[in-house]
Amino acid sequence: MDAPDYTLGIEEEYLLVNAETCALVDVPDALMHDCSRALGDQVSPEFLACQIEVGTGVCANIAEARADLGHLRRTIAACAAEYGMAPLAVSCHPFADWQSRKHTEKPRYNDLARDLGGVVRRMLICGTHVHVGLPDDDLRMDIMRQFSYFLPHLLALSTSSPFWGGQDTGLNSYRLSVFDNLPRTGLPPEFTAYAEYRRSVDMLIDAGLIEDSSKIWWDIRPSARFPTIESRICDVMPIMEHTLTIAAMVQSITRMLVELRRRNQRWRIYDRFLIAENRWRAQRYGPREGLLDIGRGALVPMGELVAELIELLDADAMALGCLNELRGAQDIVAQGTSSERQRAVYARAVEDGADASEALRAVVHALMSEFTQGLD
Repeated sequence: MDAPDYTLGIEEEYLLVNAETCALVDVPDALMHDCSRALGDQVSPEFLACQIEVGTGVCANIAEARADLGHLRRTIAACAAEYGMAPLAVSCHPFADWQSRKHTEKPRYNDLARDLGGVVRRMLICGTHVHVGLPDDDLRMDIMRQFSYFLPHLLALSTSSPFWGGQDTGLNSYRLSVFDNLPRTGLPPEFTAYAEYRRSVDMLIDAGLIEDSSKIWWDIRPSARFPTIESRICDVMPIMEHTLTIAAMVQSITRMLVELRRRNQRWRIYDRFLIAENRWRAQRYGPREGLLDIGRGALVPMGELVAELIELLDADAMALGCLNELRGAQDIVAQGTSSERQRAVYARAVEDGADASEALRAVVHALMSEFTQGLD
């Protein structure tokens, strides 16, 4: 087996808000034109008209990903400012009403609206997708099957969606509750070979149920467009440095699993029932209540799990040049995820005499500020 080069690609989805009122706004055609003129095909509209998506190019390493994603964020923020708007890298707007939003008029999105009905109209959510280059089809399927164990860890560290419709949901990733209402989502099936995966997907295509594999939205999947494994479980993160930490983790885990295979070893395949329990714990509590260490059969604090994961991935992160970014996972645990920071901003505003609406706007203002944090 030839060694993969583990190239990186990062996709982020943003919400657009009025910079003064903090309310969601639809992306004007003129703004989309400005963004496209500046960024080319690295920017595109999303399903809802208030959303925009960006994607890095194929990056050789985390340093290239940092430069490219930073440029994308700066450009989107600058273009939006010309229209009195601001982007939010957050998975749910704290107080928006999903029922008042309209979808983007494009054939693909019109088809989604028709096929998925009322379920898709609630998709006022944004996520982060991380691609890692693995050109061999069967290798991608083998690594994807093993990688599923780590998906709850990634989710716990990325959570940014505690509020929905002006209410604290009690969850740290309410986005996932909304997304899981779509078909073909959640943890992937345990395919043992690429041919097995293709047989299942092609049956849906041949039956006219989907047009291609891009309509499969598992937490991790073989990309429909690129020779990559694509992690899709994470909330979008307001602070870019945290996005880079997640990208470093995805890249390092992938390399670790490939290196195990090269030594004729592998990560144990655990029961999806148990992984799903960890997925729920990450969705509900973020990093605060720990996850089940399935090997030990015990609930373990996230700080301890992250420390063990960094030690496990140390050599891989060193080889990939992303050790500093990987170690940033400890900072996320220590300082809190976006969900925790949003709740803290809300609580401080209420303590200072703000009503609920004012406190939620304070949360949005904080999210605006975090979008460009560290980009100078």
